[in-house]
Amino acid sequence: MNYLSPCGRGRPEGAGEGYFRIALMLKRFKKTLRTHQTDAESRLWHHLRSRRFQGWKFRRQHILQGYIVDFVCLERKLVIELDGGQHADRKAYDDHRTRVLEKDGFKVIRFWNNDVLSNLEGVLETILSTPHPLLRSDLSHKGRGKGMVLKHQFFYQKKIHKIL
Repeated sequence: MNYLSPCGRGRPEGAGEGYFRIALMLKRFKKTLRTHQTDAESRLWHHLRSRRFQGWKFRRQHILQGYIVDFVCLERKLVIELDGGQHADRKAYDDHRTRVLEKDGFKVIRFWNNDVLSNLEGVLETILSTPHPLLRSDLSHKGRGKGMVLKHQFFYQKKIHKIL
């Protein structure tokens, strides 16, 4: 399901009159979430931002399919969600969100906040080893071949141990 018009702006075909109002509310809420990160989000973002992790471009608090996801790598179609205590009561909602995103081809992985805070190395290794579909099977975002990506994976695995 595509939420943008073919030219990338305006209301998509079939969207109701409240589309722009909802889109504006999501953008405002996204900004609020960015300025009020949890400690776990801040700590993980430090390792994901600016292509620090495998050269992958991550975005934080990004809108996908009408939901705001914690972190996403669009080129790898990988969504990372961090869950705090409030998510124990929202399991049905989170499961529905995951199904919607997976239906669009995204791989969704979830971590508890306390896992990020107490075992960041394990979380990063799990992200690295998670299989995910590539949009382009042979090239990464910067045009490097598979060999370069594998070389960076090995380098980053060694780097994780030095950081922590």
